[in-house]
Amino acid sequence: MDINIVLEELKNQNKSVYKNVFNHFYKGLVVYANNFLFDQQASEDVVQEVFISLWENAKNIEIKTSLKAYLFAMVRNKCLNYLKSLKITDDLNLIDLNSALLLEEDLDFISEDEKAIVYRQVLKIVESFPESMQQIFKLKFVENYKYNEIADELGISVNTVKTQLKRAKLKIGESIPLLVALFLHH
Repeated sequence: MDINIVLEELKNQNKSVYKNVFNHFYKGLVVYANNFLFDQQASEDVVQEVFISLWENAKNIEIKTSLKAYLFAMVRNKCLNYLKSLKITDDLNLIDLNSALLLEEDLDFISEDEKAIVYRQVLKIVESFPESMQQIFKLKFVENYKYNEIADELGISVNTVKTQLKRAKLKIGESIPLLVALFLHH
């Protein structure tokens, strides 16, 4: 169906078109949200909020790209806002959040053995880092050093520490959802 027709029908509060859009995108959006939140219930809640917003604000929505891109951007923004509301930002210890959610009580549907596998995989990812990134990562997340303490210890700038940690988190963040997905789909 043409995006302009879909938008027009949404603006006219056509429940049938709305339901089709919901059914078409819901599961994919929840999986996408879960890549940010690592919490199935919160991911479902965020996606439902996006669809409520779509329904309530349909008359004012202007989509420049595609409905799919628009919905995914809304979910991404709501996830980031949700994380901010928990006082979690990318500048803080996102890896701690990932590990806590992933390796502790929140993932009841993953067995202890599977959690151990994920943990070992994360360690393997860390071991694949360049030596300096490994050092920085371990000082931060194993030894609980502060940025300036790591910089002093290694004789580098605080910005270098932050950059290396951000790169490390990205590498781990890219792998964790894939590992969890493997367990969810077997």
